[in-house]
Amino acid sequence: FTRARKEVDEGSLPSASVAIAREGKLAGFRVYGNAIQGGEMRPATEDTMYTIFSSTKGIVSAAAWALIEDGLLRLDERVGDIIPEFATNGKEGITVEQAFLHIGGFPLAPLGAPAWYTREGRLEAFKKWRLNWEPGSQFQYHASSAHWVLAEIIERRTGQDFRAYVRERILDPMQLDDLYVGMPEALNSRVADVRYMGPPVPPEGGWGEVTPEAIAGMNALEQRVVGVPGGGGIAGAAQLALFYQPLINGGVTAEGTRVMKAETIEFATQVRTKEFHRDPILGHPINRALSVVVAGNDGKAAARGFGHSTSSRAFGHAGAGGQIAWGDPESGISIGYCTDGFVDPLIQGRRTVAISSLAGQCLA
Repeated sequence: FTRARKEVDEGSLPSASVAIAREGKLAGFRVYGNAIQGGEMRPATEDTMYTIFSSTKGIVSAAAWALIEDGLLRLDERVGDIIPEFATNGKEGITVEQAFLHIGGFPLAPLGAPAWYTREGRLEAFKKWRLNWEPGSQFQYHASSAHWVLAEIIERRTGQDFRAYVRERILDPMQLDDLYVGMPEALNSRVADVRYMGPPVPPEGGWGEVTPEAIAGMNALEQRVVGVPGGGGIAGAAQLALFYQPLINGGVTAEGTRVMKAETIEFATQVRTKEFHRDPILGHPINRALSVVVAGNDGKAAARGFGHSTSSRAFGHAGAGGQIAWGDPESGISIGYCTDGFVDPLIQGRRTVAISSLAGQCLA
């Protein structure tokens, strides 16, 4: 908590929300600073919510894991067989597994507002997408494209809007009432607007559409409502920490509700990328399971956003701006961290490692 508060007290971040959980319950939750909420600068509180950016991927992916558990999806299926509109321009052979792992070859496929507001607009975009490289041949982060595909797979296989399915199959059983993929309009005044605390700098590493303009665009009500499955989730730190609790406790909540089978979680959190699928900036193996990142035992866990004190089995998914969300099956600890302030990526990275390392030591 002291480390999370430090940058707020120093003025380098406007606000921060941090929570840690174990045994299915919150162990601690703190919120610091002030945030623009509903157009007004107000103190950030436990009711303040944040755009969690790519931490959303872990939530939508868990819903897709449920499809596998329920016999509605296989990893070896071709995406184009499920979504015929996708089977164009060389994309016909891409598998579901490759889409999960960000090795499908379409990381720069363009899809943004207003096309992503409607299913018709999204499908039209799928038809036009082309490969950037041969599927499976390399890793490159698919910032939003792969998860729009996963969202459409959910809709094809369930007959439900993907946002409704995520709510019904995952979030409601976890009792996460304040975690949203597709936020109700009435809650907009509770969401902290993103702010750059210095000159906006596009991220390195070929993140495509993750530009300062796109980041700032997430402040718009319509972006929050549409529920961009790769980066538009809305939550606070407590909800993120609690999301990972059932996933690191055999799929069961503290109240005894089974969300998912333990075998499904074990299957979904096995590293499936190859040694040659490497981080384009730092060069280490990327360690992707079914969308989530796994800490690993090669000494590179901190570079993957897990700090220095988690077990090799810890898994989760960070978000742009320094959002933290992971759980560790060995210690039972999970953490959520949210902020509305974007700072220099090096400073952000140091913060992520420090907070994750301290969280992992909470049983010491």
